Amino acid sequence: MESNQSTNQAQELDGHQPAVLDKETSPASPTADQSSTARSAIAPKPSNQHPYRRRLIVGAVGIGLIMAGIFGYRWWRYAATHAETDDAYVTTDVHPINARINGTVTAVAVNDNQQVQQGELLVKLDPRDYDVALQQAQAALASSEQQARVAQANIGVNATNAQGLTTQAQGNIDAAAASVSTSQAALAEAQAGVPAAQAQLAQVKASLVKAQLDYQRYTALVREGAASQEQLDAARATYESTLGQYKALAEQIKQAQARVVQAQKNLDNAQAKLSSTQGGLQQAAATSKQTEVNRRQYQAALASVAQAKAQLKNAELQLSYTSIVAPLPGRIGNKTVQVGQRVQPGQTLMSLVQQIPWVIANFKETQLEKMQPGQNVEIKIDAFPHHLFMGKVDSLSPASGAKFALLPPDNATGNFTKIVQRIPVKIVFNADSIRGYESRITPGMSVVATVETP
Repeated sequence: MESNQSTNQAQELDGHQPAVLDKETSPASPTADQSSTARSAIAPKPSNQHPYRRRLIVGAVGIGLIMAGIFGYRWWRYAATHAETDDAYVTTDVHPINARINGTVTAVAVNDNQQVQQGELLVKLDPRDYDVALQQAQAALASSEQQARVAQANIGVNATNAQGLTTQAQGNIDAAAASVSTSQAALAEAQAGVPAAQAQLAQVKASLVKAQLDYQRYTALVREGAASQEQLDAARATYESTLGQYKALAEQIKQAQARVVQAQKNLDNAQAKLSSTQGGLQQAAATSKQTEVNRRQYQAALASVAQAKAQLKNAELQLSYTSIVAPLPGRIGNKTVQVGQRVQPGQTLMSLVQQIPWVIANFKETQLEKMQPGQNVEIKIDAFPHHLFMGKVDSLSPASGAKFALLPPDNATGNFTKIVQRIPVKIVFNADSIRGYESRITPGMSVVATVETP
């Protein structure tokens, strides 16, 4: 019985109905013949007696083929409209925070991984040396401004003096020129009177000679009694009158010559005064030149003021560089600066990671045929396997990664083996897609990027 029950259970498990045994051939204690009869009853029937099993197998195979076909078709359609690569990673702008001046660190206001805002103090350097330099620049500026004011005042004083000297010299020149003209006229007049007087004197002298001869002749005739005393007196009166005229004209000529000499002296004095006043005008012109020199000195003083202002601004900038602040909002990383450290210009103290990530996906060149900026991208980040991020293609690199390498390959040398190149593609996240993950997505994370192409 136990054997029959086991057989029936096995047949039920195989999906078959158990064979019905003849009640008459089923004693309580089976014999060898009975066991043989039971085995023959349990033996499987020919295959044509199990159509359901064959139909089930055929149906299962058919369904599997249909499912495989559907899956293959869908996979082919998906692969035809999508380009995928796992050679991708997250990146962002990493700003090195450098020292711009020499100095000793007095305070470090941030720690690694700390979030900072734009303008927030990061590192403080000792400002005392730069305070002294600022005070020196302020003193130099004050001195330059004072020199400029003095130069400007000198311009006004010299300009006024030059104007006064010029006016005075011009007046003296005009007066001296008038005196020269007057003296020249007087000299000309005096010189013109001398020849007339000399001509008149010559005429009177001739009359005097004739009167003297007549007088002498009548004197001799009176002695001889050939002429009367009256005629002698008339000849004497004529002689004396002519002699008086001659002496008067000679005196006039002498006075005229004296006037000529005086007029020449006056003319010489007037010309000397004119020369002197012209010298005064030249002095006034020299004063004007000095004014021009003072103007140039004032311009130089203004240039010195501008230079001092530039030095003051530079000193203020140097002092401001003692406070190193965050240029942008972000997170601090790679901090290497410590209090008491001596830093040099250009030394990197820490890095500021800006929290605006994007993806660089290196697609094969054979995947770029239909890829364009603006296409949708599915982004899977290994760090967040249960969250699907979305983005868009921003741009394609202008050259392959090999061209930007430190030692780009030269295919013209040696044996050539064609290698499929990879072109970096920039992918930007959708803002809604990364909301809540901004501080968790960090540069360097591995990405699988799938671009939906038409």
